[in-house]
Amino acid sequence: MKTKVTVLAFVLAVTAGAAAFGQTPSAAELLRRVDDNEIFTTIVYEGEMIIDYQGKRFVKTMKAWGRENNDNFTEFTNPEDRGVKYLKKGGRLYVYSPDTEEVMLISGHMLKESMMGSDMSYEDTIENDKLSNRYNPSLGGSEAWNGRDCWVLDLAAKKKTESYPRQKMWIEKETGDCLHYEQFALSGAKLKEYNLNKIEVIAGRRFPVEMEIRDLLRKNSKTTLVMKKVIMDQPIADSVFSQRNLSR
Repeated sequence: MKTKVTVLAFVLAVTAGAAAFGQTPSAAELLRRVDDNEIFTTIVYEGEMIIDYQGKRFVKTMKAWGRENNDNFTEFTNPEDRGVKYLKKGGRLYVYSPDTEEVMLISGHMLKESMMGSDMSYEDTIENDKLSNRYNPSLGGSEAWNGRDCWVLDLAAKKKTESYPRQKMWIEKETGDCLHYEQFALSGAKLKEYNLNKIEVIAGRRFPVEMEIRDLLRKNSKTTLVMKKVIMDQPIADSVFSQRNLSR
């Protein structure tokens, strides 16, 4: 069975299906295509997290494994963070620090904190349900984004517990790629922006391999996520997604 995978979820949640839209689609169809492009059995990749913050640049590298919509294991490999590991399993997020040699559950208010100094929160990385299950979509019309003709999709949260009560997406008409999206607080204040930098066709999907994220509450800050050597739909051993693997 193929299900949605969230791999530091910020990377995988924003691309629509590859089919071009020959006529005006419904809002539900647009959102379904966004969800459909995220459906696969497993993913393995090497990645970079490039953090530009107040005039300084920090580059973090990682290896990551994901399976279905509950399991993800990420190990950082850059010298400053080598050996830091994250495990997302069953909707919970654990971190192992080689400095303390301890495994810690990230929960409560900690989920809203920045992950590894990036523009993403821990909360951003653990949401694994489809957007169509969490939001009511409406079509906001047609608009150009960076010179490319797009459908604009407005999303209103179904539950008050959503981190972002409203989202807005720009989905390119020709390719179905989600080029840009914005996340808003209940007050209407814009909290975060995501831009698609690069798409590759992988296992028959138009897949986002480079994205730029801005937390608008952080001054002079952006995070660029790059995925390399992406492999999909290949078996991954159960042992990868275990707490034993965190401290190994």
